[in-house]
Amino acid sequence: MQHPMKTCRFLTAVLAFSLGAAGRAPAQETGSAPALNLELNALDTSDKGCRLTFVAANQLNAQLDKVTFEMVLFNTEERVERLALLDFKTLPAGKTKVRRFDLANIACDSISRILINDATECAGEGVAEGTCIKQLKTSSKSSVRFGI
Repeated sequence: MQHPMKTCRFLTAVLAFSLGAAGRAPAQETGSAPALNLELNALDTSDKGCRLTFVAANQLNAQLDKVTFEMVLFNTEERVERLALLDFKTLPAGKTKVRRFDLANIACDSISRILINDATECAGEGVAEGTCIKQLKTSSKSSVRFGI
C-alpha cells in the first residue's frame, strides 16, 4: 500500500502538469495567420455629414506605408449610395491606429452597410500584391454591417 503523502504529491504533480499543458494550449492557438484587422468602430453625425471611425490593427509583421480601401456605402434600401476611397496612411507592424473620415452630405442613419470593394493601395517593404485585401479581417461595433 502506498503512503498517503506520496499519493498526494503524485496527484499534485499530475494536476500541475495538466494545468501547465492547458495554459500553453491557448497560446499555441493564438498563433493564427497574420492579418490586417479593420473594425468599424462608430458612425457619428458631424458638421459635414457622417464621421466614420475605424480601428486598424496591423498584425501582418510588415509596415504598411500606404493603405487605401475603396468602400461602398449602401443606403437603407440596400442601394449603392456612394463609393469612397479612404486612405489609412501608414500602419506600422504590430500597431493599432484609429482613423476617422468625414463623409460630406450623407446622414449616418441612412447607411445600412459598408462593403470593402478593394484595397486600391497596399504598399510596404516585403508586402506582396493583394495582401491588404486577402488578409483583411473585418468587424463592426455599430449596427452597420461591415465586410468584404
